[in-house]
Amino acid sequence: MKQHFRRILVIQTAFIGDVILTLPLIQILKKSFADSLIDVVATPQAAGLFANHPAIQSVLSYDKRGADRGFGGFLRLRKRIAGEHYDLAVVPHRSVRSALLAFLSRVPVRIGFDTSDGKWLFSHVVPYRDDIHEIERNLSLLLPLEVEPSHRELPSLFPNDADKKVVDHLLQQSGDGLSGPFVAIAPGTIWNTKRWMKERFAEVARTLAREGTSVLLIGSGADRPLCDEVKKLAGEKRILNAAGNLTILQSAELVRRSRAIVSNDSAPMHIGVAVRTPVVAIFGATVPAFGFSPYGEQDVIVETLGLTCRPCSIHGSHACPIKTFDCMEKINATRVLEIVHAKLSNS
Repeated sequence: MKQHFRRILVIQTAFIGDVILTLPLIQILKKSFADSLIDVVATPQAAGLFANHPAIQSVLSYDKRGADRGFGGFLRLRKRIAGEHYDLAVVPHRSVRSALLAFLSRVPVRIGFDTSDGKWLFSHVVPYRDDIHEIERNLSLLLPLEVEPSHRELPSLFPNDADKKVVDHLLQQSGDGLSGPFVAIAPGTIWNTKRWMKERFAEVARTLAREGTSVLLIGSGADRPLCDEVKKLAGEKRILNAAGNLTILQSAELVRRSRAIVSNDSAPMHIGVAVRTPVVAIFGATVPAFGFSPYGEQDVIVETLGLTCRPCSIHGSHACPIKTFDCMEKINATRVLEIVHAKLSNS
């Protein structure tokens, strides 16, 4: 099926990390259909990721757990989509609600995965492969369009001049001896079993600070208390808690300037990939084989191999099911620091 599409809609209302992993799909769509206008349906939390992106015309914000929750919010969005007269909808999100949006909005060509709860609502269904990376899975949705990328496509984010000025100001006003090269550390995640211990993040931060490398702690507003604890445990001046002070793209700009980013299996590691900063990703309950690992060639995954209990879940959970937490306990700060030092030497 090779044809021209005037208007294209991509529906992805998942978490921020999942949305970043959808960007290569959107970028290849734009390269393949350069004259098409591409819009995206996303949550308000993720909408900021698309700002300034040259492949994206506009974002339709869908607050599915807030102001747009329920049937009324769904119908309002459906009416808006129908009024735009899209020719093609690509739906990497696998909920029946996402499939219904495309179907009821009368988009003629609708492509989604065969594992979607609403697969019967698509005009074209693509097998969901669990043996490849999520970026490659998403790109497989382009096969019905006879589009096959010829190269490895990384996600890209585009902070603007105003974002850069905010980061300039943050670094200039930080005080506390913060200067010179720095490493970003993101200790937060909503899943406890995906979170390396705060004491070990603090040990990494303390060691780097004493060696002369400043540390920027990053995350959402919800992560700020945790970052405060990490800073307090580290007990060094060359550490700044920036969690909750920046937008997503401002955080991306901060990560872009970092020599490396240390993160759990969470959104910040994908931000690192999207701004080409080397990622040191710590995996506990989950495994890279799920397809959500950092995708950059310089990135390193730190994990405990050989545990029969791992992985214990797809997304992580609130507590270790067997109460050992060996997947994280067996990863010490020295091991992570060795990798960070190698990244600093290479850069």
